[in-house]
Amino acid sequence: MTKTLKIDFVSDVVCPWCVVGLGGLETALATLKAEGIAAEIVFQPFELNPDMAPEGENITEHIGRKYGATPEQSAANRANITARAAEAWPGFDMRMGEDSRIWNTFDAHRLLHWAGEPESGGV
Repeated sequence: MTKTLKIDFVSDVVCPWCVVGLGGLETALATLKAEGIAAEIVFQPFELNPDMAPEGENITEHIGRKYGATPEQSAANRANITARAAEAWPGFDMRMGEDSRIWNTFDAHRLLHWAGEPESGGV
């Protein structure tokens, strides 16, 4: 008999660590299948930067302002995230460079919500 877990996965659509975490979760769930455990993953919205301006912000400047990281630390963190994402999702190429931008994701979350509404033809 299969037991089904309901997992609320709270994330921002642009969160690189969420990509890594989701890959790890799916790997763990694949392992549990043999034990008769399945999961229903329900994605819940979370805005990492709700006060972000519509034009976004340079990633290096943003990480420096928000966390106090130097440009070198920011580059090292991006390299670490990219490597971890490739481990979690073989073949996945996360592209983040010093010229990348961070965006406000409110409208992206709103679009995903609308797409999931039954009357919209979504899920």
